[in-house]
Amino acid sequence: MGRGAADAAATSGEVDNAALTDLDGCSSLQSTASVRVTTNPSLASVSWPALASIGEVPQDLKYRGEKVRLKIGARNRIREYVTMNPGTEGGGGVTRIGDDGLFMAGAHVAHDCRIGDRVILVNNASVAGHCVLEDDVIVGGLSGVHQFVRIGRGAMIGAVTMVTADVIPFGLVQGPRGHLDGLNLIGLKRRGVSRAEIAALRSLLADLGRGAFRDSARTRAEGTVSAMEREVLDFILGPSDRSFLAPRPA
Repeated sequence: MGRGAADAAATSGEVDNAALTDLDGCSSLQSTASVRVTTNPSLASVSWPALASIGEVPQDLKYRGEKVRLKIGARNRIREYVTMNPGTEGGGGVTRIGDDGLFMAGAHVAHDCRIGDRVILVNNASVAGHCVLEDDVIVGGLSGVHQFVRIGRGAMIGAVTMVTADVIPFGLVQGPRGHLDGLNLIGLKRRGVSRAEIAALRSLLADLGRGAFRDSARTRAEGTVSAMEREVLDFILGPSDRSFLAPRPA
């Protein structure tokens, strides 16, 4: 469905103006996709496959028809049966999706989430409300992310994993009730991170595992660290509504 059809849909009374969806770089809106409202789509490069539900009202009992928004960046691939909800008044009113993501069939992004660039949600992965997924995160198939959880840049969540607490940048989490299971080594190597930098991150992770995450991070932050180590430490010491996933006990 091109620009003319999208404009016609927006004036046909078939959409609810309480929920707005901004499309940045959308090339086609297939007739079997459900998009609540489009506001000036630029129609450049994103494909919207059949049967996706984009911008329907949030699945939150507190929602009462307020003006809320879903903002989607450029070049995202959004596959069949994907659902993305706008924000809620209590969460700031906006759900944000970055650029160049891949949202495989059945994936769900709930209200008030902030999804970074190049994020991949594998089939039937679900991200609950108010979550933050930084750039280059991968969430495996059939996995769930608890509300208010933050997942740091470059982290990977294995398949069939429940993520109930924050995940440090570059971390690897897997298991029915996920534990931090080391670093996302494959992702780091794909991005060309040096062996020395990976060794430094491994050393940092070992230090963090020796005590409470925040206390250990404060101690390590007082010394000289690399840029990637600093990114992990800043993430840990930043504001959060959740605890952190820790390594499995020895």
